[in-house]
Amino acid sequence: MENNGLKGIAERLTVRGKGILASDESTGTIGKRLEKSGLENTENVRRGYRENFYTAEIGNSISGAILFKETLYQNSSDNTPFFKCLLDRGVLPGIKVDQGLVPLPNSNSETSTRGLETLEAECKQYRQQGARFTKWRAALKVADGLPSEAAIQRNAEDLAEYAAIAQACDLVPIVEPEILIDGDYSLQRSADVSQRVLQACVAQLWRRPVDLEATLLKPMMVMPGADAPHRASKEDVAIATLDTMRRSVPPAIPGIMFLSGGLSEEEATLYLNAINLLAEEQQGNPWALSFSFGRALQASVLKLWTEERNGQVPPGAAKGMAEALAAANASATKGEYQGPHPSITSAAGTLRETFRGWRTDVP
Repeated sequence: MENNGLKGIAERLTVRGKGILASDESTGTIGKRLEKSGLENTENVRRGYRENFYTAEIGNSISGAILFKETLYQNSSDNTPFFKCLLDRGVLPGIKVDQGLVPLPNSNSETSTRGLETLEAECKQYRQQGARFTKWRAALKVADGLPSEAAIQRNAEDLAEYAAIAQACDLVPIVEPEILIDGDYSLQRSADVSQRVLQACVAQLWRRPVDLEATLLKPMMVMPGADAPHRASKEDVAIATLDTMRRSVPPAIPGIMFLSGGLSEEEATLYLNAINLLAEEQQGNPWALSFSFGRALQASVLKLWTEERNGQVPPGAAKGMAEALAAANASATKGEYQGPHPSITSAAGTLRETFRGWRTDVP
């Protein structure tokens, strides 16, 4: 399948030394973070918070930004559309197109993702509005006997169907099969599950008219569950992650854009740096190994923005933090991160959230 236009977008998104800002949280998800910081979950507050990223000078570190549908139609304080703010900085605007998780029938708390029924019409509208790529998230739970084969296959099929529709609408798809960090599973169990899930996704992509060279993958780094008795070192995570990717991801896919999955801001950078250091040592890796971080690019920004609004720090502090976090992770994509890290959140802490799976309040 030939599509040089989409391949060009994929190449821009995976250019060496840059990554993707994931700022596509739903109204409910971003609302929980705002309320935890003492802020109201209103459209204007959400707009003001996200302006810190879209008007920051992040173009040297960020190749693309994933927006929530509300944000694609919002403007900055000077009335410039957010998507134009990004383009002016050399950042491609993208859009989350799934409609959240729903329970998978006859399963043990497993989920699928809704939104395929209206996806084509929405993709055409988003493309006309300025989006250049899309993202669809599936979530798979790890527990005794889970994820089930039925859940893996259903989500792989839906991800592939989404990717085909997105490309037909002239949008590069990012395929995100997230392995939820909840649980006490081991590093080896994480590797086994990741391999099963990724191989199933790739098999379904092959079965549809999906151009792999115009498709990006957004998996979890291979690591133990958040409640595992033993934490893995960044070196062990790097080894397990690269081994799993080599066994599962064909070289035709240009970029693997890791999600941060509840790691602290500093941990996410250190793990990404370790992966790229090992990849450079081993040589021969066919893909860009980069990031599509959300919380790991945002937690300190939200803290500073809250303090800005309260007059505790000078104006512009949050925007400066957005630039600094992006730059730290950009250096990690080349294995060149040395620190100190700009994060003002706990380096040993976690950004894990308990509402990443299915819930009843998805807007």
